[in-house]
Amino acid sequence: MTVRRDFQEPAKCRPDLVIGREELFTGAREQLASGGSVLLHGPAGIGKSTVLRALVEEYGATAHTVLRCSATESESHLPFLALADLLGLALDDVAPRLPAAQRTALESALTGRGESSLQRDGLALRLAVLSALRALAARGGVLVVADDLQWLDPASAELLGFAARRLEGTPVQLLCAVRTEGTESQEYDRHLRACPPDTLAIRLGALTRTQVAQLLDHRGHGGLPRSTAREIHRTSGGNPLFALELGRALAESPTPPRPGEPLPVPTSLRALVLSRLDMLSVEARRTLLVASAGARPTPALLHAAGRPHAEAECAQAAELGLLATEPDAPAVRFAHPLISAALYAEAPAPERRAAHAALSTAASDPIERARHLALATVGADPEVAARLAGAAALARDRGAPSVAAQLGLLAARHTPADGAPRQEERRLQAAEDAITAGELDLARDIAREVLARAVVPADRVRAWMIVIDSAGHTMAEVDAVFPQALADAGDDPRLLALVHYQLAWRALIVAGDFTEAREAAAHAAELAARGRERRTELLSLAFQAQTETLMGHPEAPRTIQRALKEPQDPRVTWHHNGALSARFRWLVMGDQLVEARATVTALLREVRRRGSVESEVHFLRGLAETELRAGHCGRALELARDSLRLARDSGIGETASAMLTSLAEASGGDVDRALALAREAVQHAEEDGDQMYLSRALGALGYAQLVAGDPAGTVRSLRRVRRLELGLGITDPARGRWQGDLAEALVRTGEPAEAQDVIDASREHALRLGRESVLAVLDRSEALVRAARGDLDAATAQLTSAQDRLGKLGYGLEEARAAFALARLRPRRPTGGTAGTARGVGRAGADGGAGTRNAGSTAVTAPGAGEAGADGAAGTRGAGGTAGTARGADGAGGAGGAGGVGGGEGAGGRRPAGGFDEATRMFRRCRALPWLRQVDEALTVPEPDPAPAAADALDALGVLAAMERQVAALVMEGATNREIAARLFISVKTVEATLTRVYRKLGIRSRVDIVRLAAAHRAK
Repeated sequence: MTVRRDFQEPAKCRPDLVIGREELFTGAREQLASGGSVLLHGPAGIGKSTVLRALVEEYGATAHTVLRCSATESESHLPFLALADLLGLALDDVAPRLPAAQRTALESALTGRGESSLQRDGLALRLAVLSALRALAARGGVLVVADDLQWLDPASAELLGFAARRLEGTPVQLLCAVRTEGTESQEYDRHLRACPPDTLAIRLGALTRTQVAQLLDHRGHGGLPRSTAREIHRTSGGNPLFALELGRALAESPTPPRPGEPLPVPTSLRALVLSRLDMLSVEARRTLLVASAGARPTPALLHAAGRPHAEAECAQAAELGLLATEPDAPAVRFAHPLISAALYAEAPAPERRAAHAALSTAASDPIERARHLALATVGADPEVAARLAGAAALARDRGAPSVAAQLGLLAARHTPADGAPRQEERRLQAAEDAITAGELDLARDIAREVLARAVVPADRVRAWMIVIDSAGHTMAEVDAVFPQALADAGDDPRLLALVHYQLAWRALIVAGDFTEAREAAAHAAELAARGRERRTELLSLAFQAQTETLMGHPEAPRTIQRALKEPQDPRVTWHHNGALSARFRWLVMGDQLVEARATVTALLREVRRRGSVESEVHFLRGLAETELRAGHCGRALELARDSLRLARDSGIGETASAMLTSLAEASGGDVDRALALAREAVQHAEEDGDQMYLSRALGALGYAQLVAGDPAGTVRSLRRVRRLELGLGITDPARGRWQGDLAEALVRTGEPAEAQDVIDASREHALRLGRESVLAVLDRSEALVRAARGDLDAATAQLTSAQDRLGKLGYGLEEARAAFALARLRPRRPTGGTAGTARGVGRAGADGGAGTRNAGSTAVTAPGAGEAGADGAAGTRGAGGTAGTARGADGAGGAGGAGGVGGGEGAGGRRPAGGFDEATRMFRRCRALPWLRQVDEALTVPEPDPAPAAADALDALGVLAAMERQVAALVMEGATNREIAARLFISVKTVEATLTRVYRKLGIRSRVDIVRLAAAHRAK
């Protein structure tokens, strides 16, 4: 394919030009930074030149010399033209440094003065190019940039390849782009062989639907409905150039295509893909038109549609590159979706209708037959409308709501003005199908069209509900709708129930008032029951139950049972706002994880069958949350990412999915990604005025900050959550489970009193509601408070109990966190010491033989790389101790005193392992990678040698507060700020701030002065 220059992308590079290529761009950038070369390849319009320009703009500044050429097809017959582009400006600089024969040959080739040719001056010219590049490289790095290698004149291509293969060891790099149709093509192999041996070949593939929508948005075509963006992606095949051209054509078109009609294909693209169409026979062209109109064309279908010579005509089209040749595949497949679209767009309207008429009887599927019948029919026809409505119902039952919406709109278009059902009813049903499919823009447009013409109150209220539903969590934007909807509803309880159900959601999302939301939902259920509108009654009861569950209201279980009573409506039963969904939330918050998983798995399976996108996004999040609670972090991360991908693709539930994915990333993935997603969720919730999800998003941000080692940030975020939930009336601590994280962060920032206050307030509600897992987590946090205050025995006992209870409840990650906290306490305990694992370089232990022990002790094998101890000792212990494992390059694990902690540290050694092995095992079982990194970091903090006299010295320092005394005591033991932070479960910044207060109170200036004070006190 030849890409015409009049619609190629502009030369100026902008950041948005690499949309969807971030990973490839990073790989190319790293290759260039390491001194290698890069070859970008892929089909026409895929974005090779775009990525190449972006790389040149970013990396070109680091090179001393940048040589460029960009060939065109029309110039490819001119010899040495590309070489002149590359070296023409540098000729005067390098020519004096070339041997005479090489200089003459090169000047002749570049200037055209003389008759230089590869045949006559072959060796001299080849060596001249190589010498010229080496001469330029002697002054600094050289970057050779060549776009559209396929159009390089053969002479220049041969010379460039000759030099490239011989430039090893010189700072010359190639950055090239070439058009290829596949990695197996001979052209690809030829161009790759012409590049340096270290060249990284990067193939650019099609963009995803989300990336195409992003690209269109960045180029000013972001106002398109999602259904249209999806069709652009399908028609363009993910090719960015084709997608942009289709988007531009749509923007310039006075009327958008109607349902079932193809996209308008601009003249530029038609010329690009149909240049070979005139070579087809008339009959072959008609056969291809029928194939382009069909959904899944096969030779058999074409025969049934009146094309008796379909095989021969398709073979002719395949030879011209219009059809893909797949001998084993029965379908007739165009080489690119754009060929099909352009072929259809080129055909006159009567020929299109004839093709659809033939397919309306040839197709085997009733939905397909109805669609073709509609596209073959002009004007209103009640029989056609009825067939289309029946096909829409069939598509809905098959779980294809998007198809149902399109068929419903076609049915409305063919329904007579006085027909029954009315046009408005069919349009509204299509809009509701569009919402189910996640096509919110389409649903909103249909509803507004109905409101512009409808006079029947039921139609108008139903349309208002669609407008509100399509707003999602941005309900504040449609506040003006509610008074109009109430006015249209009048005193009809059925219609009023619909409005009050939406008012309940508004109270929760916009006003953040759980009490008002509960009352509005109860009122809606009562109105619906009075009007015998069971569907609205069930939805209202389910919403009331969910609200009561989040509030910790005692009526929640009874309301759920009311919502589950027969008769049920399948549209509600499996809905994400239905009773089963409310029951799932109640199970999760009540620690019934096994049953919760079974419930949400069944819900997810059913909504996928029904094609409900919003419900699928919701239940993917629910299943991910359940797996996260159970400590299956890897599985949770996969599900959360699926939910976020689908949410972004459909534009539904993006804030909630970003929030949940942040939690999963912080637990089992990438902490930086977790922070970015949480901040995105917070921003969206604030912009949407969504109070309910703002608190959840801030909770996710606080957790990610805790895992990232930013306890101060955690405190800021979770204090906001505490204030928000207090205002919202949320009392159940199982809703967000942030309380333990806030308490832990407060301990780390040196505020144990506030931490205890958070624990006490949360424990009261958890006891009232029987939230056993929350109580165990609160106990874990309280143990940290006790440890910070110096009560290590009580802290250890409380952590041990919390770990055991969390394990029995099935909360794997929380159990592992308790084990980790316990491991960090144990090395500081003064009795029953254990020789520690040492992995440093230093040597420890003297004169002891490997495995030596005293009475009551056990020798431990030393599997290190080097010998342990000065005389090969693996570590010697006194009574009550255990020799430690030596894993360092020279071994470690010195002698422990009686009843003390053994395990001396060599240079760069690690603190005693103790319970860290158990924490590591648990985190590894959970696939909690960020937590495993925290364990590893904790093991790198050496345990300071004990200094018993320091405690006596502090008796003279009574002016210090408890935390200040602990910090000062550890300073006297020789601990660094980082070591103090690790031992007291506080941040390094808190240690620094505490020391500042100590200096001020004692009238001293440094850590050394603290030690001197202690020494002076001991001397007395």
